[in-house]
Amino acid sequence: MADNNLNNLVLEDGSNIAVIGGGPAGSFFSYFALDFAQRYDLNINIDIIEPKDFNCAGPAGCNHCGGIVSESLIQLLSTEGIVLPSTVIRRGIKSYSMHFELGDTTIETPFQEQRIASMFRGIGPRGNVNEEQLSFDNYLMELCVHNGASLITDRIVDLNRVSDGIIVKTKNGTEKKYDLVVGAAGLNLKTLQLFKKLIPSFIPPVTTKTYICEFQLESALIDKYFGNSMHVFLLNLPNIKFGALIPKGKYVTLVLLGSNINKEIVSNFLNSDSVRKCFPPEININEIIPCQCYPLINVKEAKSAFSDRVILIGDSSTSKLYKNGIGAAYITGKAAAKTAIFNGINKSSFKKDFKPVSKNLNLDNRIGKFIFFATTIIQKSSILKRGIFRMVIKEQKKPDYKRLLSSVLWDTFTGSAPYKDIFKRLIYPLLLVNLIWNIIYGNLKKDKK
Repeated sequence: MADNNLNNLVLEDGSNIAVIGGGPAGSFFSYFALDFAQRYDLNINIDIIEPKDFNCAGPAGCNHCGGIVSESLIQLLSTEGIVLPSTVIRRGIKSYSMHFELGDTTIETPFQEQRIASMFRGIGPRGNVNEEQLSFDNYLMELCVHNGASLITDRIVDLNRVSDGIIVKTKNGTEKKYDLVVGAAGLNLKTLQLFKKLIPSFIPPVTTKTYICEFQLESALIDKYFGNSMHVFLLNLPNIKFGALIPKGKYVTLVLLGSNINKEIVSNFLNSDSVRKCFPPEININEIIPCQCYPLINVKEAKSAFSDRVILIGDSSTSKLYKNGIGAAYITGKAAAKTAIFNGINKSSFKKDFKPVSKNLNLDNRIGKFIFFATTIIQKSSILKRGIFRMVIKEQKKPDYKRLLSSVLWDTFTGSAPYKDIFKRLIYPLLLVNLIWNIIYGNLKKDKK
């Protein structure tokens, strides 16, 4: 480790890096750090420390995620050399069906592209035995190992700063000194608290509780009732920003996003007419849930997420509000790797080169909060929903470039565009005029019936 002065810590040949967490953020950092180091003719050692086996079905291998990836991200990863095989992608989503209390309509993929794909972060729910399908997280981690990273199946229990590095201690009793420690442990609060020993001013992300479960159905029934469509629900139910049913192979994943989802809120959603009619009438959806969880999600970024020799990325630092957490893991993982390899591993380097990247994500999330505040108002208003419902139905008969509201809704719920871009299109005068007209006309027409 070159340590000419405290303000210029840089990696050198033989430097050791610990990546705490083998999910997407940790894997993206490892992948890019190894790639950049090779270009820079720098020999580094990376240990990925991850207690889970992502090749296990059920909770043991699950990373508690809805498993939606935008086609734009898939294409971007391909340009980086990360080509996802067909055995990782469970189903291509070519449309989504939007459900209100007053009815439902299908929104086709903008410009007839397959813009999103569904997958499992592990190999599937409890009881899944499909050995032909691969875990997304395990695929990324094995790619890093293939490129030179070492995988340590263990859990960290302590972190201590010393004069020339950071000592990482694991549950199995091993201790090793590292020149850089990268925190990619998601929202594991116990692990995040360990980083306060390294960064006393660190404040973990603000979180809220959501809900994910898997319904196992016969493939023929999934094709018939769900097809290649993600089903999005904007229902007037407390605490729920939106719900989505996502087909994946022989399963359908339910994701509820909102504020502190609990069993009662889940039950109200599952027993609503809009949700019940999506399933075969003979199926009791309350009896076919092999796996369910109430994972935390990041709704506000961490504070002081880096210092000398340490940086937190992905959900441990900042994410994308309510969507595309894998995209945020890619952005923060790559930015941290680029800074560490080319510029340094001291606090000032991360502040100069990494912080602007996370700041852009945080600013975009603030716009996202406004957009979801607007969707909450829409959920509670039958007048607004009737106008949106009418406008979306009319747009499906128009050419792609004229489906203004449909494209805004698509990108809001699929994560295919930043919130900033969505907001700009949302306030486009032609869209607003058409929306106001449809709200007025749609409700006048209702009153005349």
